[in-house]
Amino acid sequence: MESNISNKGRLTTLFMHYFGAVLLFMLEKPLFMVFAGGLRHHYSIKEWILVIWHGIPIDLSVAGYITLFPLLVILTGIWIQSLPVKRVIQVYDGLMALLLSSIFVGDAALYPFWGFKLDASVLFYLKTPKEAVASVSPWMVVIGIAAILLVTWIIYKVLSSAVRPAGIPYNKVLMRVPVTLMHIALFAPLLLAIRGGVSESTMNVGHAYFTSDQFLNHSAVNPGFSLLSSISKTSDYSEWYDYLDEERRSEVFQGLYDTSESINDTLLNTTRPNVMILVMEGMGGDFVNAISGMKDVTPNLDSLIKESVFFSNCYAGSFRTDRGLVCVMNGHPGLPKTSIMKLPVKSAALPSIPGKLVEQGYTTYFTYGGDINFTNMNSWLYQAGFRNVTSGADFTASERHTNAWGVNDDITFSHLLEEVRECSDSLWFKAFLSLSSHEPFEVPYHRFDDKITNSFAYTDSCLGAFVDSLRCLPVWDNLLLVITPDHGFRYPQQGLSFDPHVHHIPVLWLGGAVREPRVIDRFTAQSDMAATILAQMGISTSEFRFSRNVFSDSYRYPFSFYTFSNGFCFMDSTGVTLYDHDASSCLINDSYGSQERLDRGKAIVQTLYDDLEER
Repeated sequence: MESNISNKGRLTTLFMHYFGAVLLFMLEKPLFMVFAGGLRHHYSIKEWILVIWHGIPIDLSVAGYITLFPLLVILTGIWIQSLPVKRVIQVYDGLMALLLSSIFVGDAALYPFWGFKLDASVLFYLKTPKEAVASVSPWMVVIGIAAILLVTWIIYKVLSSAVRPAGIPYNKVLMRVPVTLMHIALFAPLLLAIRGGVSESTMNVGHAYFTSDQFLNHSAVNPGFSLLSSISKTSDYSEWYDYLDEERRSEVFQGLYDTSESINDTLLNTTRPNVMILVMEGMGGDFVNAISGMKDVTPNLDSLIKESVFFSNCYAGSFRTDRGLVCVMNGHPGLPKTSIMKLPVKSAALPSIPGKLVEQGYTTYFTYGGDINFTNMNSWLYQAGFRNVTSGADFTASERHTNAWGVNDDITFSHLLEEVRECSDSLWFKAFLSLSSHEPFEVPYHRFDDKITNSFAYTDSCLGAFVDSLRCLPVWDNLLLVITPDHGFRYPQQGLSFDPHVHHIPVLWLGGAVREPRVIDRFTAQSDMAATILAQMGISTSEFRFSRNVFSDSYRYPFSFYTFSNGFCFMDSTGVTLYDHDASSCLINDSYGSQERLDRGKAIVQTLYDDLEER
């Protein structure tokens, strides 16, 4: 029967599948470094070799996964002689080649934008493919598809060439038994490779980490394993970051977020202002003169700082918009490896600024020029308490195509201004999310040759024009205007992707409802704004478990905390601790108070995930 394979052919097929996959994974690493920006860093040949070498343990593990199915098919074919073993394996090879190529190409293409390896979050973005590719030009999409097809062909040729020609089947049952036992024995080394050896710890991405340079560490990690390991962690959230025993976690966490609703410092001259929060896409402190010393990029924001209550030592809670909005509106710190916005059952249980204001008789509005369904934003908005939502679909067809993400900021700011002019509600809350200062940074503005700084300067010009017009309206006298980024932006792209300076953001309170300009220089977190705003309005904040009223009588320990793709940063007056969960080590850890900061950061992350499981 030609469908079966000889004994020698079976072993050769499995051997070549396994080591062919390992060879492909090793070659993928330098290619990733080339296309993800590694050539800019001028790494030595030794460092390129170390990336390949330290990635081999994970490569062996993934190759084990890939080889399991051919082994099962071959075992089955020993007993079911009619099974077309060669054809089944070749079809499997084709599907596996397409999957691996999509992961390889997607990882290299997305890394320059995301700064971390491919993980389960990509599955959420693929639900809205148009927005998922909005950051790149059509030509890049075409090139990406062509690259996937080419890599698919190469991988298929390597894997399918391993399938040996058909041989003579075993006619007698007794002849099949020893052959079967021999192949069953092959499961042991495969499962051992998958597990990562016989040590107590099982295989994880930290096995590939070998340096303080995160790009090299990320380059060494097999993207297929990164994706697989993050997908597998989708059940019991309380087990994700089980750092401390319960007694220690409770002891360390106690008091970190316990603040009373009383206030010892009044920033407003009214408890019932109209409230507007402008969430500025990526407008981190690296572009703001008052924080980084970079002049001329955001002159309007810099000017507004001088007339505002300026929180000069505030840090964004996370690294993407879906997390940033939850930080601002729900007072909930960002989560590593998880977006609560994309978990409707969980996010519905969170308190929110608009939800609390609706209870006080406010009418709530949200304006955004993009796709409101992206990252499950639409359901989150309504669950959070927004009752009137304007999105890209509400603008004209020509306006919707002024930016890769939707409607450019000059148009949406003008729309917001008209909305304010026409608003007849006695009490209202309006939130706005900009979008133009985002890849691909194509804007109708030409002040800087550099596309990135030019796009942020464009958004700043739109902000300045909007505020100038707004202050001329009667609503200004009773308005609390809060300006905050959704997250920071690393510019220039030097140092750690999630260094504190990247998360350092400007937060401004201004408008006629603000008593006087001043600078608040104590450590604060973006998630603290929810409780702080509501407390200034005399509204209960008891439901906000992770948001602190920073003007409370019981606010005695200023600190800031944020998360990134799989780690966290905790800062207080003693220093900074930046912890990478994948590497199980600190990338930054100032010596004085280091263990206390590390334990407090771990306690917060662990409590956040315990809380997530309970919601």
